[in-house]
Amino acid sequence: MRELLRTNDPTIIAFATALLDGEDIDCFVLDANISVLEGSIGILPRRMMVAERDLFLARATMRDNGISVSE
Repeated sequence: MRELLRTNDPTIIAFATALLDGEDIDCFVLDANISVLEGSIGILPRRMMVAERDLFLARATMRDNGISVSE
């Protein structure tokens, strides 16, 4: 698994997940439940991971839709 993006904006995670679903790319969000530890103030970013084989297409899909990706 490789990191596709890192953000603390839940709307970007939801949008990116929908875009990847449309391209039949599986993704996994790490740190989704970290808000329990931080008190739900949203300061710790969530990481979206994709399989190595899907990374190129996933990055292209995010860039085409104006979402910054991790390099």
